[in-house]
Amino acid sequence: MEIIKKIAVIGGTGKSGTYLVQELVDQGIPIKVLIRNRERFPVQSPLVEVVTGDVTVYEDLQALIAGTQAVISALGLGVPASEPTIFSQATKNIIRAMQQYQVCRYIVLTGLQVDAPWDKKGLQTKAATDWMYANFPRSTADRQREYQLLSASPIDWTLVRLPLIAQTNGRHKVKTSLEDCPGDQISAADLASFLVEQLTDNTYIKKSPFIANI
Repeated sequence: MEIIKKIAVIGGTGKSGTYLVQELVDQGIPIKVLIRNRERFPVQSPLVEVVTGDVTVYEDLQALIAGTQAVISALGLGVPASEPTIFSQATKNIIRAMQQYQVCRYIVLTGLQVDAPWDKKGLQTKAATDWMYANFPRSTADRQREYQLLSASPIDWTLVRLPLIAQTNGRHKVKTSLEDCPGDQISAADLASFLVEQLTDNTYIKKSPFIANI
């Protein structure tokens, strides 16, 4: 795999994205971060380049991805909430821009409600999936569409499926599974560390692992 010299980050102001940015900076990895509102991003570091823009604007993603070797997305609906189809819109633009600049590695976060062909979801995970479809039908369906777009693409993607994110720097034992979510939460710090590890780990390329603390 190509040596990672600079990372493009999407969703760097969210509840998982802030920990991701800090982990990358702590490891000395240069990053470019796409930010809609510059005032919401207080990080100041010579390792961080801020690109002001939106994932629905292709030219903004061109500016973000040019000169990078991988992309990590912690994109959420945001505040105020974006359109529920933001995930598929973003994915189309990201894949297109990555192909334009010959960037292969893409790591993206999603919820445990996304289904994959090899799943053996237990009762708790199935219940959580049903709850998401009942309460957030459009965005949940769009998350599944995101998975379909990635599956049909030629890039080296990893879709990380998450339970509740605990916003803490605490470090705990982490377990992954390709079949069912192994726990009911994941520390944001542990998640950030796992995401950075995926930059140089081929284990989950073109796969969608669940991750949780146990």
